Amino acid sequence: MFQFAPIGVIRSCFRQKFGIPRQPGLVPAARATLELLPPYAQPEAVRGLEGFSHLWLLFVFHGVPVGHWQPTVRPPRLGGNRRLGVFATRSTFRPNPMGLSAVVLERIEIGEGRVVLHLAGVDVLDGTPVLDIKPYLPYADCIVDATGGFAVTAPALLPAVEFSLTAAAFCAAWPNGDLRELIAQILRQDPRPAYQQADSAPRQYGMTLYDCDVQWEVRDGIAYVLEIRPCPESADPV
Repeated sequence: MFQFAPIGVIRSCFRQKFGIPRQPGLVPAARATLELLPPYAQPEAVRGLEGFSHLWLLFVFHGVPVGHWQPTVRPPRLGGNRRLGVFATRSTFRPNPMGLSAVVLERIEIGEGRVVLHLAGVDVLDGTPVLDIKPYLPYADCIVDATGGFAVTAPALLPAVEFSLTAAAFCAAWPNGDLRELIAQILRQDPRPAYQQADSAPRQYGMTLYDCDVQWEVRDGIAYVLEIRPCPESADPV
């Protein structure tokens, strides 16, 4: 029996599973930090890593109940109506709840006994334990003649995302200035459950990004951000 200890923890913009893109890289504005834990938080452990633009992260789906794996799942790309074997998908409900993501390495921060990797294009939940980091090697990892099974192309995007005046004002006041871009990129991916995407009935959704609650809906194929407000436990955006 193998036992693995996390080498670091992710702090990401995604505070809940709903809204997380279904693959890495689909939302470039989705940022996170990976702080290494002792005894791995040593500058020597990341020496040379700054030369790579992308990294592979091997992590734990810690938001999935332990032991809740399924032999077949319903991929959202197939409308949630067709079952495939779990090993033919990237479902989180796996025998070993492990995930693999290729992410952008923006910079490495070292100081005061800390080693922090700043990442972009992430698809991981805040608090995710990371088991390993490996550099992305373009000559080996990019396979130009690979086939993609049921997911040959990227999913279709919603054509537009519009913001109410109050939602736009909230984004304009956001400290780092990229909240509007982040929300727009996420909603264009249409994070609604597959069985609701063909439903024309109006339905309001909410998702938590950073420390704010985003309320939105889809009308006539366009996503409308209705309201953004700080979460009750956070009086100010951080």
